[in-house]
Amino acid sequence: MGKRSTARRLAMQIMFQLSMGQSDAEFLLEQSAQSEKLIAETVNFARELIAGTREHLPEIDKFISEKSIGWSIERITGVDRAILRLAIHEMRFLKTAPSIVINEAVELAKKFSTAESAKFVNGILGSLADTV
Repeated sequence: MGKRSTARRLAMQIMFQLSMGQSDAEFLLEQSAQSEKLIAETVNFARELIAGTREHLPEIDKFISEKSIGWSIERITGVDRAILRLAIHEMRFLKTAPSIVINEAVELAKKFSTAESAKFVNGILGSLADTV
């Protein structure tokens, strides 16, 4: 797994933990970095993803709510919510190529959620790719 893919996975896991009541993203990040022996570049990209996503969360959640017809943001599983939030931030604010972000997000959904989740994530992010 590449440095950026690892950073995206780490950021997703931390965003999920934050949504479940953890409050110290930096502590979680440092703990993971030490236990997984991650290089600074990976940790720094994960930090950037987490901070940016948290900063733009209301706007990101509004987009998710608008595109997930029939599903409130609270009804989307925590893992899928974390994946979507990070991917939308990366596409919109970091201007990473949509094809890269969507592929990475779908792979995270397949690995950490369900096949149906991968389709859901792909659909939401695909609708954003048309406007970026």
